[in-house]
Amino acid sequence: MVRIAILMAMKNEARTLLQSLDLRQQKQPFRSGVPFELFQGRFAKAQLSVVVSGTDPEFHVDNVATVPAALMTYLAIEKCNPDLVLNAGTAGGFGGRGCEIGDVYLGSGTFCFHDRRIPLPGFDRYGIGRYSCYDTSSLAAELHLKTGIISTGNSLDLQGKDLQLILENQAVIKDMEAAAIAWVCRSLSVPMIAVKAITDLVDEGAPTETQFLQNFHLAVKNLQIKTIELLQHLQKIKDC
Repeated sequence: MVRIAILMAMKNEARTLLQSLDLRQQKQPFRSGVPFELFQGRFAKAQLSVVVSGTDPEFHVDNVATVPAALMTYLAIEKCNPDLVLNAGTAGGFGGRGCEIGDVYLGSGTFCFHDRRIPLPGFDRYGIGRYSCYDTSSLAAELHLKTGIISTGNSLDLQGKDLQLILENQAVIKDMEAAAIAWVCRSLSVPMIAVKAITDLVDEGAPTETQFLQNFHLAVKNLQIKTIELLQHLQKIKDC
């Protein structure tokens, strides 16, 4: 039986997907003090685990960005022993590179960072990362999804130097988790796919946070639909 772990940063990103899947929430799946939530069950012939980053106990918001994402990935792999990790969530995109609000993308090529600037020999390349992505070209063609390089940073907004590095990374999508997840998956030799729904166009004039709030529900709806289709297609590949 194939084992798939879906990692999601925000509970509101995961809510509609969890409602569509007959999964059972596990009580205290990780050690005391770890806020991540685990939902498990069957999807067709696959063993499915959805891990959500949970809520920060002090600030009472979702545990977003790279530090929780990396720890969540490590614990999910240790706990669930997946054959494949799927990072599902929302992201920003570049309208000038073909993105539209509500589009759903599969990551392709590499996962990069755009805010780890270490201008020392060797460390400069380490900071960017460029972790190889599982080949999603055939999946994208079958599911009629766009593809693009994902660049990851710890801020929702976009500063000038970040923009420069994103463009140098040839990225189409800007998120806050994928490259951190990819680093752990590379270290533990687990294949990874990222599926991202576009909430905001980072090269538009409107503030990122305004676009995010306006378009979040549409993006989450489309993310849920395409993630289910992706799981169904992965199951067909396994059956073959």
